[in-house]
Amino acid sequence: MGRSQGWLEEARLRTIATYVGGPADPIAPTIIIPPRNTSVVSGTSEVTMECVANARPLIKLSITWRKDGAVVNSGLSDFNRRLTVIGPMVIDSGYYECEAVLRSSSPRTRCDLPCLSVSEPPQFMKEPERHITAEMEKVVDIPCQARGVPQPDMVWYKDAVPISPVKTPRYRVLVGGSLQINGLLPDDTGMFQCFARNPAGEVQTNTYLAVTSIAPNITAGPTDSTVIDGMSVILHCETSGAPRPAITWQKGERVLASGSVQLPRFTLLESGSLLISPAHISDAGAYTCMASNSRGIDEAAADLVVWARTRITSPPQDQSVIKGTKATMSCGVTHDTSVSVRYVWEKDGSVINAQPTPRVRLDPDGTLHIYQTWSGDIGTYTCRVTSVGGNDSRSAHLPEGLDLPGGRQGGSMRTAVEENESLDWTDTSQRIMGSRDETHYVYESVSPPDAPWTVLLANIEPESTAVTVSGLIPARSYQFRLCAVNDVGKGQFSKETDRLSLPEEPPSAPPQNVIASGRTNQSIMIQWQPPPESHQNGILRGYIIRYCLAGLPVGYQFKNITNPDVTNLLLEDLIIWTNYEIEVAAYNGAGLGTFSHKVTEWTLQGVPTIAPPNVQAEAVNSTAIRFTWTAPSPQFINGINQGYKLLAWEPGQEEEVTVMTVRPNFQDSVHVGYITGLKKFTEYFTSVLCFTTPGDGPRSPPRLLRTHEDTPGAVGHLSFTDILDTSLKVSWREPQEKNGILTGYRISWEEYNRTNTRVTHYLPNVTLEYRVTGLTALTTYTIEVAGMTSKGQGQLSSSTISSGVPPELPGPPTNMAISNIGPRSVTLQFKPGYDGKTSISRWVIEAQIGAIGENEDWTMVHQVPNEPDARSLEVPGLNPYTFYRFRMRQVNIVGTSPPSQPSRKIQTLQAPPDIAPANVTLRTASETSLWLRWVPLPEWEYNGNPELVGYRVQYARTGSQGRPLTHVISDRLEREFTIEDLEEWTEYEVRVQALNGIGAGPWSQPVRGRTRESVPSCGPTNVSAFATTSSSILVRWLEVPDADRNGLILGYKVAYKEKDSDSSLHFWTVEGNTSQSVQLTGLGKYVLYEIQVLAFTRIGDGVPSTPPILERTLDDVPGPPVGILFPEVRTTSVRLIWQSPAQPNGIILAYQITYRLNSTNSNTATVDVLNPSARQYTVTGLRPESVYVFRITAQTRKGWGEAAEALVVTTEKRARPQPTSRPAVQQEDVQARSVLLSWEPGSDGLSPVRYYTVQVRELPDSNWTVHSASVSHDATSYVVDRLKPFTSYQFRVKATNDIGDSEYSEESEAITTLQDVKGEGDTRVIFSPHPQPPPEERINGILLGFRVRYRELLYDRLRSFTVRTVNSPSATWTELTCESPYSVRNLTESSLTQYELDNLSKHKRYEIRLSVYNAVGEGPTSTPQEVFVGEAVPTAPPQNVAIQSATATQLDVTWDPPPLETQNGDIQGYKIYYWEFQRRNETERLRTLFLPEGGVKLKNLTGYTTYMISVAAFNAAGDGPRSPPTRGRTQQAAPSAPSFIHFSELTTTSVNVSWGEPQYPNGIIEGYRLVYEPCTPVDGVSKIVTVDVKGGAPFWMKIKDLADGVTYNFRIRAKTFTYGPEVEANITTGPGEGAPGPPGEPFITRYGTALTIHWASGDPGRAPITRYVIEARPSDEGLWDILIKDIPKEVTSYTFNMEILKQGVSYDFRVIGVNDYGYGSPSPPSPSISAQKVAPFYEEWWFLVVVALVGLIFILLLVFILIIRGQSKKYAKKSDSGRQEELTLDEGRFPALELNNRRLSVKNSFCRKNGVYTRSPPRPSPGSLHYSDEDVSTKYNDLIPAESSSLTEKPSEISDSQGSDSEYEVDQNRQKTHSFVNHYISDPTYYNSWRRQQKGISRAQGQGSLFSLAPGSRAPIAGFSSFV
Repeated sequence: MGRSQGWLEEARLRTIATYVGGPADPIAPTIIIPPRNTSVVSGTSEVTMECVANARPLIKLSITWRKDGAVVNSGLSDFNRRLTVIGPMVIDSGYYECEAVLRSSSPRTRCDLPCLSVSEPPQFMKEPERHITAEMEKVVDIPCQARGVPQPDMVWYKDAVPISPVKTPRYRVLVGGSLQINGLLPDDTGMFQCFARNPAGEVQTNTYLAVTSIAPNITAGPTDSTVIDGMSVILHCETSGAPRPAITWQKGERVLASGSVQLPRFTLLESGSLLISPAHISDAGAYTCMASNSRGIDEAAADLVVWARTRITSPPQDQSVIKGTKATMSCGVTHDTSVSVRYVWEKDGSVINAQPTPRVRLDPDGTLHIYQTWSGDIGTYTCRVTSVGGNDSRSAHLPEGLDLPGGRQGGSMRTAVEENESLDWTDTSQRIMGSRDETHYVYESVSPPDAPWTVLLANIEPESTAVTVSGLIPARSYQFRLCAVNDVGKGQFSKETDRLSLPEEPPSAPPQNVIASGRTNQSIMIQWQPPPESHQNGILRGYIIRYCLAGLPVGYQFKNITNPDVTNLLLEDLIIWTNYEIEVAAYNGAGLGTFSHKVTEWTLQGVPTIAPPNVQAEAVNSTAIRFTWTAPSPQFINGINQGYKLLAWEPGQEEEVTVMTVRPNFQDSVHVGYITGLKKFTEYFTSVLCFTTPGDGPRSPPRLLRTHEDTPGAVGHLSFTDILDTSLKVSWREPQEKNGILTGYRISWEEYNRTNTRVTHYLPNVTLEYRVTGLTALTTYTIEVAGMTSKGQGQLSSSTISSGVPPELPGPPTNMAISNIGPRSVTLQFKPGYDGKTSISRWVIEAQIGAIGENEDWTMVHQVPNEPDARSLEVPGLNPYTFYRFRMRQVNIVGTSPPSQPSRKIQTLQAPPDIAPANVTLRTASETSLWLRWVPLPEWEYNGNPELVGYRVQYARTGSQGRPLTHVISDRLEREFTIEDLEEWTEYEVRVQALNGIGAGPWSQPVRGRTRESVPSCGPTNVSAFATTSSSILVRWLEVPDADRNGLILGYKVAYKEKDSDSSLHFWTVEGNTSQSVQLTGLGKYVLYEIQVLAFTRIGDGVPSTPPILERTLDDVPGPPVGILFPEVRTTSVRLIWQSPAQPNGIILAYQITYRLNSTNSNTATVDVLNPSARQYTVTGLRPESVYVFRITAQTRKGWGEAAEALVVTTEKRARPQPTSRPAVQQEDVQARSVLLSWEPGSDGLSPVRYYTVQVRELPDSNWTVHSASVSHDATSYVVDRLKPFTSYQFRVKATNDIGDSEYSEESEAITTLQDVKGEGDTRVIFSPHPQPPPEERINGILLGFRVRYRELLYDRLRSFTVRTVNSPSATWTELTCESPYSVRNLTESSLTQYELDNLSKHKRYEIRLSVYNAVGEGPTSTPQEVFVGEAVPTAPPQNVAIQSATATQLDVTWDPPPLETQNGDIQGYKIYYWEFQRRNETERLRTLFLPEGGVKLKNLTGYTTYMISVAAFNAAGDGPRSPPTRGRTQQAAPSAPSFIHFSELTTTSVNVSWGEPQYPNGIIEGYRLVYEPCTPVDGVSKIVTVDVKGGAPFWMKIKDLADGVTYNFRIRAKTFTYGPEVEANITTGPGEGAPGPPGEPFITRYGTALTIHWASGDPGRAPITRYVIEARPSDEGLWDILIKDIPKEVTSYTFNMEILKQGVSYDFRVIGVNDYGYGSPSPPSPSISAQKVAPFYEEWWFLVVVALVGLIFILLLVFILIIRGQSKKYAKKSDSGRQEELTLDEGRFPALELNNRRLSVKNSFCRKNGVYTRSPPRPSPGSLHYSDEDVSTKYNDLIPAESSSLTEKPSEISDSQGSDSEYEVDQNRQKTHSFVNHYISDPTYYNSWRRQQKGISRAQGQGSLFSLAPGSRAPIAGFSSFV
């Protein structure tokens, strides 16, 4: 039943009522009047459906309408009883449902689904045209389709009569309503009507059909075809006509197929085409297709060529050969002679390339030769034959039967060769007889010419007239002479013979000292020396080396060295690890000499080529795997088996392989090995490999297995909460090491140390907490938790807890120690602290990382839970090669303890990097390179020595199964690399990993990139050529191999030229990538052409096919002979000469000469035929003074060719021709590259002109050049071509006749050729984008501007590229690749050298082409350049650079990033440049920060140094500009050590010490500290003296309190705010070796105030004395000091003024000699002499007595007055005096004493220090008593700004208290200034007073003191000697 009928079916009612009991017993809903099925027509105003229901209570009744299951909310009325649809449409059709329900109960009632049907009148969707014309017997479809609801019925009428398809089968109504008429007849002409009806209405349409008839026409006839024997071929024949033409196929007169004839193998197809299946050789011929009908006949014909099928008739055979011998595999083929065959051999599916492999040779007939076979040659070999005549392939196997050579066997063979050089001749000279008969002859020879004669034969029989001489040396020249000998003596020698050179013979001795040594696993080096010269027997031409496998019956292989000077050879491509026998022989022009003795040598070992077979692996427990395997065949090991490597790795972690090495076992056939220490219950891939000394062989196929299950590890994070008196809650986490599938948990608890109270519970594996109940209050419990697997209980986690007792905060651990330092972990030993009345739940380890110090931050690096009894912990997860300092905390349930004391500083070991380089990007660089960039590792990720950090780049073709290539970059800061030598137009996958001195890190995620498109690297294959006519050749080819296309092939070019000619190549371009043949036309006749085919892409032309195809055009009649001249002309005869035709067009068979009088017709001509070699002809019997016409023509097999004609005048009055007129050029005849030159001939001089010569000159400076020397004799104009556009030229012409050349004509006017478009593309464009102007000679006119074309390359972002096939020859690159069209910009300034393209899209690749144009037009475009746009360096520096001084060696630098609009991409990092101020070139350094952070800490700087710092940002494109330098200075630090210590003026008791300032002051130098002491105790006393020098200068000090002959150690260090390191040196007092001896004892004379010292010269030492020095000292045991320095060496006395001495002091003097070795030994001291002057009157005794008396009177008066007035202050003064006498104890419990000093007025430093002082009596010097040595001179204190001097005594020794007597020399201009610091004071006018001081108080007198001593220090006191 139709659906429309279903809509009209009455609705069935279904009431669903469910009784639900209740207090009111409601009535379930019941539908009384259900809705009915309703049908309406579209366009009706409305339709209403009604649904009446009953229920109790009625107020709760609800009616709901649904359409097709969806609730209807609109059109409802009367409490939803009625549903009204306004304006019903087709979309309103559907099933409607009415549902009644009580709101408070669940029962509901639904009706069956009534249907609303909306009808729509018919409407035509497709109508026929009003008039249709069709041909007879055709099929015509008359369209007629309509739509409506319901679907209308279609009814057809013809001529108002209904059409019945039953009655008329040719009429058929199609689905949809169209009418189809088959086999049209004339009666079908008429009116056709189409009616569409449904219940909603009816529509109709009509058309008129006219049936016509047409004569047959073959629209697509057969074409010439080629088929392979046995294949099928279709000859097409498509026709048109009405009625349909009948097709008949004929071959000759034989009908092959028609409507009534059907021969076997020939099938007439429905389309009229002829199918021949299969084709036979006999089917070749002409085929005709004939079409006929009642209107006529048409026919077409074509030729069928049947090629013999290409078959392998002699296939390769399976064979076994001996290792080292040759294997030959044939591949015989039968094929059509017109078909070229290509042989391809494959081994195991891989193509064999015989070009680079000398061991493999492929013959032209397809035979494959493999020399020196070895195990690597085993496999299946397949010969594949490809041709246009079919393809075929056959295979053969070279099995594993190659015999392996045995052990090293030696053998030798001796060949004895006996050579005999002889010379035979006969002496026919006349013998001159003496008076007696000859008894014998003597025969002599000489060689070389200047050598003496040598007797060869001394006793030749007198009857002999000939003799044979043997024993001569080949290749030498000899002369001979003969003399007769009789009884009287020797006669005269005969005349010497002519010099006779003996022929060469092969060398008679082998090369000498042949040695061989293995170089690689496939090469051996051979060296030798030439044979002895006497055995070379000629000039050596070279050497032959033959070699073969030792001990095997194999043939020799040979190497030929053609240079006799070469005496070594590297034999290559040998078999790995094989013994060879090698021999060497020399050869000359006569042949090969003897071979040397055999030498044997082995090639070196190689790596195995196969993996061990029969590998089995199984897990034996949870941490071990057992391997079994068998050894590989020895012939595949290629060396000595060193053992096997067992490998195991987890899936996805191929780089982390566990390796176990197993030694080889030569006794057992099955090998067994184990890998232990693996992870439990973990999957592993396993493999085995064999290795030799050079390396590892391939791995066996990996097998996946899993280690066994085991018990789990400890649960995690055991903790207690909700602690009550009788219960608590225990929580934990799953074990980190499950080691299997968890089955549950075991929890137990017991009172502490009472196992009998244990309670145990087993919990499911999902339970992670448990409440323990039933505890006793205030009791300590031990609680244990463990995981469970099928293997049992795991490790216990336990803790103690006291019920009801609140725990406390724990104390810190103590006694921390470090051990087991590794790259990523250390072990900490410690003693736990106070546990806080509960067990420790967690140990926390904190560390200072990298930067160690009191102010550095502490970071938590590890925590260990649930180990309360731990005493040592392993700290994992550390950074390799990093400094750490640790501290610990312990945690219980209350909290965390304070930290422990820090540990010592340690450094972890090195490890491979943990991370891969980031931001790896790959860009196209060129056709064969890719540009790779990445962000280098940060310093903290090096994990090792930074100097060894680098990167490894791995790259391979995408999808390639071969081994990837790698490249190692050793620079850790490198961030880019160009991958070179890649394939063109190929996608590569690249990865990068970091590596250090330990190993490599993980690989980065692979990135992909494609190399740029390039030109094809190979030509098309199977190029063939067939000459079709005498001037055309048909060229065919196949496609370029995929691997060599290097881009999208846009077309092909056929390159051809005449063979062996110097002409340039001609190109024939074939557009499109589907055409694979072309007809070359316009070729020379019977010319042999070299033809090559190349493919081109958008980049340019590819490599031509090789080898060139040779093909000759067909022959034709020849061209005219050339070069006709008449060199001899007489009045009755002439001789003419000629050359063969320039276009012979075939083989010249003959020449024909015809001549006649010029005044007669051709019938009177004389004809003569000459042979083809004739080039001249003489004619006699001619008429004098007449003009003759000569015609010469040549003949080929195609007939006689064009004749060459020449006139000649039979006269002897011939002369050279006259010049032509001045050549002229009309302006309309001027082109861009040619001009038409015209002239008027001159007189021919009674000898006709034979040809003209045209010369051309380019202005302004070029020379004349010949453009053509063969212009026809009858020409008066000539086209001069090959000129340059827009260039000026001049021309001239000369004529040539039989006599000679005329003079050149007058030069033509200057002619300028026209402009032309640019001749060729600008190949020098480097558009970055900066164009360069083309060369001027290529502009061809005035350059007007440039034209830039650019577009985005879409393929750059595609992973694959599909090559489209376009048949259109005019297809462009845009069409082929769907690329966007070019955008064009015109640059009108011809002087531009750069141009910026703007408004481009970022991060896109653009193609740019450039062309130039002039007034004529635009030249060709340049080669496309590709530019990646969008990557630019930042254009602004970082902002707000600020510097903060952190320490003496660190500056903290901060900055803000460049403005966002100037960043030009993501900032990848910053470069910080810093250098010392004003020392940039020497100190500039770079710190690279590979993170976009805003600050850096510059460490390891120089203290107290000003630095300039500049910051630059960088992104993927490169570095941006630097910020302006910002200045910052580090804080002060301890200075470096003084740069040097130098000693000078060394005497027995003093030395001058100087030093250099520190190289790195690191601050402001405040002073120096000098410490010196004897290296060994002096007299049992070791005195250490310390001198502090204030200020930064001077840098020297005079030390004078030294002992003679003692070695002292001096140490000096500088001070800023603290002291720096020391520099030290030793010096020994006293004269050195070679110094002068002591002068004689001096004596002194005195005259007034002058003293004169006299001495005698002593031993000068090893050098002459240069000067003398006088030393002086006070007689009361003072120190010696230099008084006079520079005393001339010639004098022995010296006078000085006594004023330089201290008055009243007695002095001793001594003299010291000085030479180049230094100061010598001093003389003995002179007698003491006082420096007392003669006293004046006021110093006489009587004057003093008077003054004393007067003074006494005044004193008594003064005393009397003071006594009266000062009585009241007496006791107060006594009290003050008593306080001054109090003693204060120093730190050593001894009084601290201070010596008061008085100011002295003296003239020089010597007097200041050695004046007359009162000596205080000796006093005790306790061991810890400290002295202050104060000077008495203000000037002294000014000159020596020393800070302090201290002396420290060693506890076990007695110290002399004699102080340090030192000075500075500040003013070098001060003459004779000397100082004595420590001495006895003998001047009675001054005294020293002692007073007690308070502890720590020092009193300064006058202008200051020489040394300011701190309390507790000890130093000698001036004027006193220390004692014990």
